[in-house]
Amino acid sequence: MAVTRSSRVLRFPQVIAMLLAFFLAAGVGGVLLAGLAVPLATAAGSATNSATGLFDDLPSDLNPTRPSEKSTIYYADGSPMANFWAQNRINVGLDRIDQNLQDAIVAIEDWRFYEHNGVDVEGMARAMVNNMQGGDTEGASTLTQQYVKNVFVEQARQLELTDPAGAKELYDAATAQSYGRKLQEARYAIQLEKLYTKAEILEGYLNLSQFGASVYGVEAASQRYFGHSADSLTIAEASMLAGIPNSPNNYDPLRNPDGTKNRQTLVLNAMLQRGYIDQDEYDEAHAIPIETLIANQQPIRAGCDVAGISGYFCRYVVTELSTNPAYNAFLGTTAAERHAALMIGGLQIHTTLDPHMQQLAYDAVVGSVPVNDPSGVNMAISAVEPGTGHIMAMVQNTNYGNEPTEEDPTQTQVNFNVGVSHEGGMGFNTGSVFKVFTLIEWLKTNHALEQIVPAQIDEYPANTWNISCGPEYRADYEPKNIEGTWREQDISVMEATKRSINLPFVWMANQMDMCGIMGTAADMGVEMGTGAPLGLYPATILGSNSVTPLSMANAFATLANHGVKCDPIAITGITNLEGTVFEVPPSECTRVISEEVARGTTYALQPVVQQGGTGAPAGIPGRPVAGKTGTANMNSDNWFVGYTPQLAAAVWLGHSEGTITMNHLTINGVYRPLVYAQLIVAPTFRAFMEPAMEGKEVIGFDPPTRITIEGEKIDVPYVVGRSQDNARELLEDAGFTVLISDNRIYSNAPVGAVAAQDPSGRAVKNSAVTLTLSAGPAPAPPPPPPSQDPPPSEGGGENGGGEGGGSEPPPPPEGNRGGGGGGGNGNGDD
Repeated sequence: MAVTRSSRVLRFPQVIAMLLAFFLAAGVGGVLLAGLAVPLATAAGSATNSATGLFDDLPSDLNPTRPSEKSTIYYADGSPMANFWAQNRINVGLDRIDQNLQDAIVAIEDWRFYEHNGVDVEGMARAMVNNMQGGDTEGASTLTQQYVKNVFVEQARQLELTDPAGAKELYDAATAQSYGRKLQEARYAIQLEKLYTKAEILEGYLNLSQFGASVYGVEAASQRYFGHSADSLTIAEASMLAGIPNSPNNYDPLRNPDGTKNRQTLVLNAMLQRGYIDQDEYDEAHAIPIETLIANQQPIRAGCDVAGISGYFCRYVVTELSTNPAYNAFLGTTAAERHAALMIGGLQIHTTLDPHMQQLAYDAVVGSVPVNDPSGVNMAISAVEPGTGHIMAMVQNTNYGNEPTEEDPTQTQVNFNVGVSHEGGMGFNTGSVFKVFTLIEWLKTNHALEQIVPAQIDEYPANTWNISCGPEYRADYEPKNIEGTWREQDISVMEATKRSINLPFVWMANQMDMCGIMGTAADMGVEMGTGAPLGLYPATILGSNSVTPLSMANAFATLANHGVKCDPIAITGITNLEGTVFEVPPSECTRVISEEVARGTTYALQPVVQQGGTGAPAGIPGRPVAGKTGTANMNSDNWFVGYTPQLAAAVWLGHSEGTITMNHLTINGVYRPLVYAQLIVAPTFRAFMEPAMEGKEVIGFDPPTRITIEGEKIDVPYVVGRSQDNARELLEDAGFTVLISDNRIYSNAPVGAVAAQDPSGRAVKNSAVTLTLSAGPAPAPPPPPPSQDPPPSEGGGENGGGEGGGSEPPPPPEGNRGGGGGGGNGNGDD
């Protein structure tokens, strides 16, 4: 419990009177008091009568708080990732502190430690007489009194993180150069000796004291200077450490080895004088230079800067602790309180990050785009475990650090994998990866994968869009296919997915509610980098929303988990100094799409990584993989997001600072006139996923039902010869979508009536039926021109030849196709 120092202000006469009463009560001999009594009595006056009462009334209830201790973030396997501390300290029991150090500290600081009751009365009286007579200032504080002072200094340091003004007041009171403070320390020390054993007091002192710049406690000091624990200190090491607390800055061995040597000599002399060592041991210890003693010194490093390739994940964890209200109950309700808990609370924070997968992900990323590649292109990977939401890997091709330097121009603290709420970026356009959510909504609304959809409609007026939750987002849209990718009229949804054709997906989205598509994406965990809701403009179908790699990896992990989304988590457990295990929030798992829809989507995404698919370089021989490529406008961003049943990962490539084309760049030494997802990100996915899955069971994906693949086939009304309006009504009532072909054909049907339909007979419910309208009867062929005598025929007779064919009929009049004008341009197919 924290201790508040007394607010009582002692007047000088009261202090003098209490000093006299204190020494008299302690039975100090006449020799000492002979030099002290006259000035005391003269100054005290009438206050002497109440001195004993005043001294007894001083606060004495000192319940030392546990010293602050560093917190540590651990990998999933228990290995340390990073430390955090306001004071670099590791608390240990006295049984883990070498006897040499215990002897050395007692010899130099308080050789009567095991004899007094907290206060060395003779030493204190002698010091005060000397001080009052103008001699050199003497302290005469026992180890117990020093411990009392250190307790209050430590409390001030801990309070500084949440109440700087209160901390300063407490520190000033604890370090004031006054007899009043000495008396208060003495009062606390006497009481402390009644409550704790000498061993407990010595242990507290050795854990609390400062041993140099940013080094607190003997364990941290031993590891800092010698590279080993305090349980195995030599006499030379122990005597060096014991000399530091008297003046941690002056006797810091790294800053002042000569001063440290002089102080060590005093300690060794005291140890020799008190019988803790003999002359041979003294000589041996004294002969070792300070520079030799600290030859194995270890650097002091703390924070996420020391986490290496895991610096960004480390910062994600810290931000989660600071901002997630789920941690309020045991870390504090304010940001300052939570920061203090991390810096002084000795927390043991266990995380989900797999160090092996983390290294594999980093190797894959820098193997594709090295750190500080001259192209300026960035790359990132997030990996999530389906079914748990555990973040298994999180890397990027930059070094974690405060700001760029001349040696490391891309160093940054911005985490490309997450959004601004976790100190990340603004997100990135996904391109065609986002088609997956149109596909999912397509299956949710009872459509099929083998259903044929149009692949050429490229004009969509604003009024054709259904955006029930935000009609203001309706806009004209004119998407395009990448040149040469698809020239035919119709295509199956499966084939459109495999080859990532834009126009079929725009048409599919146009048949549904955009709010359903974006709502499904949000339900699956997709997040904008800014934290704003997903946009609803038609262009978002092809990936114009700027989202984060972590959220995309988690959305695809939802597919691997049969439609159950588990929120991504980084922290699995927290234990405090007292060993209390806090209940951290688990990943909340919620079914967001049906198992059948998840299976159907996965079924459609597997051919993407097979031969002929846009993501073929991401495929892993002998292991089922599903995924989707994405290339944003101007080839500014490339994505591949994929999964096995056991792991999902998102790979992003682009410029972190804005929408900048990657075309015509030399990336990792290879000139790229055009940069598509299959060139870099898909192979990077495989470079990570293949070794990450090594040794794991090969598990297949569960297939969907036949209905999901083929759809429900029903009779198609025969409408040839009917008017366009009547044919449309019949087909739509039967559950079909009607498309009107641009072409016109000659037929016996009236002009504008239906001349042909495709398909006829039976077709998948909800599929499109294309109607071709009549241009009327074909015109009569023109009469043959006047001829001269015809040449003799070969073969002779009336059957010896044939009538020459007529000329090509004129082209039918232009017609209109379903859809309409639009504005904006879609992302490239990929």
